[in-house]
Amino acid sequence: MTDFSTWDILRNLLLAARWTVVLSFVAFIGGGIVALLILFMRISRNRFARAFARYYVELFQGTPLLMQLFLAFFGIGLLGIDVPAWLAAGVALTLWTAAFLAEIWRGCVESIPRGQWEGAGSLALDYVQQMRLVILPQAMRVAVPPTAGFSVQVVKGTALTSIIGFVELTKAGTIVTNATFQPFTVYGLVALLYFAICFPLSKYSKYLERKMAAAYTHGR
Repeated sequence: MTDFSTWDILRNLLLAARWTVVLSFVAFIGGGIVALLILFMRISRNRFARAFARYYVELFQGTPLLMQLFLAFFGIGLLGIDVPAWLAAGVALTLWTAAFLAEIWRGCVESIPRGQWEGAGSLALDYVQQMRLVILPQAMRVAVPPTAGFSVQVVKGTALTSIIGFVELTKAGTIVTNATFQPFTVYGLVALLYFAICFPLSKYSKYLERKMAAAYTHGR
């Protein structure tokens, strides 16, 4: 039997960790774009748009991400398309991320005092101008800390994509364990790598929260 050193194991896990980072980035950026569209629909004056956005959010927040991954992987395949695991994983995570980001951002928009809306209206700005020039710039400052914090959940959510065959950090851990028969060492290193990715994001989120709170207190 071939002996594997700790470095051999770590090197293979690091190669797979790249795909965890890439998938997280794709899901976060793609989810942010979709979330922005859902947000505008959610706060729209059109009741059909509001209803669609509400049901979208409830659907993706109310069902397990694992089931969404299965549906993306096998559902797209029903169209006669050979679905790569990375495509199904990217689509499912993007839609899932969008549902949560849209709600985070909606809460930030609704946290803006009503007086800001009334002030913008008194300047004869239409709804789009009010959002673009007055409301969204303020909401974005409030949204930065929770958005950065949610990125940690996106990274951890990528672990579920191993179930459909996408070789990211968790899947690689399983493959390496089967080859080395050293589950404690392998999964210990997998946990450390997840921590190395998530801890800076978590600390940065808390830093932004303190910074925004200080700026708000100073501005009052």
